[in-house]
Amino acid sequence: MIAILLHGFTGDRTTWDEVCRHWQPELPAGDQLLAVDLPGHGEGPPVQDGWRANLEAICERVGPALSQAVVVGYSLGARVALGLLAEGLTRRAILIGVNPGLPSAERASRQRADAAWVELLLQEGVEAFAARWEAQDLFATQTRVAGAAAAARRAVRRHHRAAELARSLTHMGLAAMPDYRAALSAAAARAQLVVGAEDAKFRALAVAAVSLAPALPLHLVPDAGHDVPLEQPRALARLLARLSQP
Repeated sequence: MIAILLHGFTGDRTTWDEVCRHWQPELPAGDQLLAVDLPGHGEGPPVQDGWRANLEAICERVGPALSQAVVVGYSLGARVALGLLAEGLTRRAILIGVNPGLPSAERASRQRADAAWVELLLQEGVEAFAARWEAQDLFATQTRVAGAAAAARRAVRRHHRAAELARSLTHMGLAAMPDYRAALSAAAARAQLVVGAEDAKFRALAVAAVSLAPALPLHLVPDAGHDVPLEQPRALARLLARLSQP
C-alpha cells in the first residue's frame, strides 16, 4: 500500500510531518507514505488553468503509483482526492474535511467570495491575507494548538507566493471544482469521510453526504476542528493506519 497525502490550501507537504511521525511506526513492511505539494504550493508545479488540468498535473507529479494508491487529502487536498477518485485516476480516497461540491445556485456567490480573497492577496500581499484567513471562525479551535506547531503552520502559510495562491483560489477553489456529490455517492465503497468532531460546518456536509449514500463511512475525530492533521495528529495517524489498509 502507498498512501499519497495531499495538504490543504496554504499548506505544503511538511504539514503532514507530525501525522507521518505517528503513522510510520504502524506501517506494515513495504507500505509507504508520500506527501506531495499541490500546484501553487511549496515545491509543487505552477497552477494550471482549470480544475481538470491541475488534476493532470498532480497525476504527472505522482506517477503510475497513483492508480493503485489510497489518496488521503485534507480540505483542498480532500477535494483533489475526491476529484481523482471521481475521475477514475485513483483507487481509494480518505477525505478529511471535504466539501464535495456546490449546487449551481451557490456557485456564483462562492466565486465572488473567492474573488475577494484573490483581490486581498494581490493588493496587500500574503501577510495581510494570512492574518485575515487565520481569523475565520473555521479555524477557531486552533487556538488550543501548542505554540511550536501553530507557529510552524503560520510560517508555512506566509512562505507562499501571493500570485500562486491567487491562481489556486481561481482554478482550484470550490467554485472551480465540479459538483462531485453524486460521484461521491457512487464511490461510497471506495471512500471514507473523516471530520473533526468540533467542525460544525464540515460535519454537516459529511452528514448530508452520508444521507445520500448510507454506505459511506464517516469517522469523527474528537477534540478537533477543521484542521485535523494540525489539531490531532496522533489520533488521526492511528485512524489512517486502520482505514488505509485493504
